[in-house]
Amino acid sequence: MNKAIITVVGQDTVGIIARVCTYLSEHHVNVLDISQTIIDGFFNMMMIVDVEQADAEFSTMVEDLDALGEQIGVRIRCQREDIFTKMHRV
Repeated sequence: MNKAIITVVGQDTVGIIARVCTYLSEHHVNVLDISQTIIDGFFNMMMIVDVEQADAEFSTMVEDLDALGEQIGVRIRCQREDIFTKMHRV
């Protein structure tokens, strides 16, 4: 399994989860776990995904998700699990 962490943060609007999940589905990325909250109108989502079967290069997915975030008014970051874990160690 080849895991990645996707975080989405920004002003809450209709369709954020749908747009992100549609992109992932179209590129054969499996969502393993998802958590989302809305606090005072701000949307926050974290996803653990399996990119093993993805039909696009990881760097392309990172760029595409960043562009998608700009389109829908949120910040989307996609990082490989090992990088994310090392960056967030205490």
